[in-house]
Amino acid sequence: MSFRPSCDPLASSSSSNTWSPLVQRLEQEQEQRQRQQQPRGGGTMVPPSQYGIKYAVHIISSHFGDLVAKVCECLLRRGPLTHRNIVRFMEISASQVKNCLLVLIQQNCVQAFSVEHPGGDEDESRRSTEYMAVFDNIIHRMRFPKFVAVVSQELDKECVELFQGLLQHGRLTLEKMIDRAKSGQEDCPAQDATRETLSKLINARFVERCPDPEPHLSPPSEEEGRARKRTKFSKVAAEPQTIEERVLAAAAPMEAKRFLTIFHTTTEEDGQKTECSFPGVGEKRKCDALESDKELGSDGSQVLWRVNVQEFMHRFRHKACVENVRERLDGGAAVALNAMLETSRSMEKKVKTDNAGPLTINTIYEEVMKGEAGRAMTLDHLRASLVMLGCERGTDESYQIDLKNIIELAQNEEVESVVLKRYGREAYRIFRLLSKANRLIETDKKVVVTGPRQTQFLLWKVNKSTLWPHVLDEMYHAALNLNLRVAYELEKENELLNLPIEKRSGPLEKRYNRLRTVRLLLESSLMKLDDAIMLFHDF
Repeated sequence: MSFRPSCDPLASSSSSNTWSPLVQRLEQEQEQRQRQQQPRGGGTMVPPSQYGIKYAVHIISSHFGDLVAKVCECLLRRGPLTHRNIVRFMEISASQVKNCLLVLIQQNCVQAFSVEHPGGDEDESRRSTEYMAVFDNIIHRMRFPKFVAVVSQELDKECVELFQGLLQHGRLTLEKMIDRAKSGQEDCPAQDATRETLSKLINARFVERCPDPEPHLSPPSEEEGRARKRTKFSKVAAEPQTIEERVLAAAAPMEAKRFLTIFHTTTEEDGQKTECSFPGVGEKRKCDALESDKELGSDGSQVLWRVNVQEFMHRFRHKACVENVRERLDGGAAVALNAMLETSRSMEKKVKTDNAGPLTINTIYEEVMKGEAGRAMTLDHLRASLVMLGCERGTDESYQIDLKNIIELAQNEEVESVVLKRYGREAYRIFRLLSKANRLIETDKKVVVTGPRQTQFLLWKVNKSTLWPHVLDEMYHAALNLNLRVAYELEKENELLNLPIEKRSGPLEKRYNRLRTVRLLLESSLMKLDDAIMLFHDF
């Protein structure tokens, strides 16, 4: 990891009157360069890092085999491709490519979409179906144990079993869930139990409807391009810019339909079918969703469901913020932050919401008192904790906190620990000074003797826009190495693992205990490393 000056040495006089405007101009030029490097509309695809791709390919290879992994790697490295182009680049049969794509789509690792190409007759548009690898969903496969742990803490055993089935199969209909649970036996009470279990998972937002199998992606018009330029620096959220964001946004079901259940259950008394839908959805939007399902010929049993990864990332983000505050400040601040996050959870629509609040002091205190750790807190103690958190206070004593700032502090601490271990305490102090200053800092000056005598100042700054992706890529590299080491240890002791338990005695038992210890250490290290990856990539 290298740290270079953010600009070349610049000649200037030592006058303090000209020094401050010079620094401001340099910072403005650097911000402008960073904005120019950001992806622009319509036709760009931001590829993952090199080790990120290798890590994702290893995950697919270990789960579905080398052939599926090669097709996935082709999409990750080349971007969205048609079926014909995948066959051309891979040099394998069309049927093999088709089967690999079906596996990846079933497991939510590839999203198909249709795109319109200009040219030809105005009335006849040329469309093609392209396939895009969803990098995030591939990496999420390593977090399945974390997802199961969350579900097991909140719901019953039946919900955990059904949830594990969704993780295994990627996406399932209600009919397939019932067949999987009872092996095709017609048992009405069992069917109703499966519907009830699925409803619990949906109500908890752990399961959602699958996206559109093939959304249409229209090329951005000139008017849309001008509108994006006008809103580029405004506070209004701009439209997704990359192809991946545009495709996923077009495929996502509308919010009124995303968690809507339409189950036809048969009552034992009169044998009539009754319709059950998810409560809390507006009547008009619910009716629109019902009509949409009827147009598709769906009675609820053919709707595809999958795990709602967004809900889990939402929870992991909150947990990471609370734990960081607990370590950096104290337990009282962590309790206050957790209360704000729990209260504002229903208000948040996206995983990367930057603010929690505004919430009144009474609302926050009511949530604080629900926990054992918060019952000993007084209002004055709560106010002091909110001030310690840096919350913005409103006129009606309402408080709002910027979660983005907490995440940035956690990221700084993570990189600081890496610098300390790799480069020593002196480098750690220098990096910490530069990262906390968040501006250009003068470190030394020199006198140029060639030509006219003048003084040059060296200005330094941590360029997070380039350093953070580098840190994340190294984390992917480390995660890949840990996975490869686990695979190596298991392959080396494959014969030992296949032995019956009663034959594992003496030296064999010691080897088995050693393997179990090594595997536990490697997998726990991988889980901790994955927390850091989420901090830089998902939060």
